[in-house]
Amino acid sequence: MHPTAPADWRPVAFKEWQLVSDAIVSGEQAVLLRKGGISEGKAGFQWLHERFFLFPSLFHEQAEQVAPMADGTLRSFKPREGLAEDDIVFSVYLETIASGRITDWDEVLRLAPYHIWREEIVRERFEWGDEPGISWATIRAWKLDEPWILKDRATFGGCRSWFGMPTDEGGDWRARLEGSRMVEPSCGLPDWLI
Repeated sequence: MHPTAPADWRPVAFKEWQLVSDAIVSGEQAVLLRKGGISEGKAGFQWLHERFFLFPSLFHEQAEQVAPMADGTLRSFKPREGLAEDDIVFSVYLETIASGRITDWDEVLRLAPYHIWREEIVRERFEWGDEPGISWATIRAWKLDEPWILKDRATFGGCRSWFGMPTDEGGDWRARLEGSRMVEPSCGLPDWLI
């Protein structure tokens, strides 16, 4: 099964850690959690889009904020070889199955099998802001066989979760969706949220 995007759909991206993106592709993660950011506006973070590419953000501290590999070693990522420093590789496409907000910490803890974040990081996100809570989305993922590579730009920066993508750069993004494989989450899905 390949993803389908409506003819009038304009691609958008969701900024997420590279290690989380890798965990989604390996089937270890089936939910996204978001606290919101300083650029999310008065309403705070919202799941604005049902389909999107993942923008893989790179910073080395993320390895200490997620669960280690099964053998106990820290997770790591290696930049793709042969790319310019300002190339951004979009290789994961997601669709939301369900989304919402949880304000009960015990319910947030029930999500632990479906993501790789350490509990203390999730707790920080949960307690951030005026009212405790965290936004979640259960996702369906596809790994693009041929990634969509775009040049970094000012519109990709800042502390925001969502941004539009240029449709006329980096080749045919629709063909890349057609050449993708669906990821089966080995961690399962949080059925009580679907």
